[in-house]
Amino acid sequence: MEAAAQQLTPVVARIHELLRSRGESMATAESLTGGMVGAILTEVPGASATYRGGVVAYATDLKATLLGVASGLLAERGAVDPDVAAAMASGVAFRLGADWGLALTGVAGPDPQDGKPVGTVYVAVSGFGATSLVERVFPGGREEVRRAACKVALDTIYDRLADGE
Repeated sequence: MEAAAQQLTPVVARIHELLRSRGESMATAESLTGGMVGAILTEVPGASATYRGGVVAYATDLKATLLGVASGLLAERGAVDPDVAAAMASGVAFRLGADWGLALTGVAGPDPQDGKPVGTVYVAVSGFGATSLVERVFPGGREEVRRAACKVALDTIYDRLADGE
C-alpha cells in the first residue's frame, strides 16, 4: 500500500489544503477498502487539522449501527448499493462531526456480492446538503480493485472541494 499512497500524496495534500483554507473537516466510512483511504489521508503531515477520523464498517450490520444506514435499505438492496454509499457518507459526517463524509462500498472479490460483480465500487461524498455518487466496475483482483477504489474516492472528494462547494 505504501507505493499507492505515495502516488496519491499530491491529491491528498491538496484535499487537506482546501479543507484547511475553508476551516472544514472530513470523515471516512469504508467497507471494501478496510481503512485504506483513512491510512492514505493520514500519511500527510498535519492531517489531524482536517481529518476527523473514519469508520471501517466491513460487516453489513455495522453500516446500520455505526453509520445510521436504514436497516430496511440494507435488507432490500444489500450493502453494495449507491444509496447505501450515500447513507454511509452522510452518516459518518454526522456521527464524527465533520463537514464532509466520504464513503466506499463495493465488491473486492473473489466472489460477487448482493448480485453485483467483482470490481463494483460505489463512492459517495456528502457535504453541505448535497451528495455526489460515483459508480465504477474495475478489472483485476482484490488488491487492484481496492487500490482503484481509493484513488477514485480521493479524486471524487477533491473534485467536490475544488468546485468550491
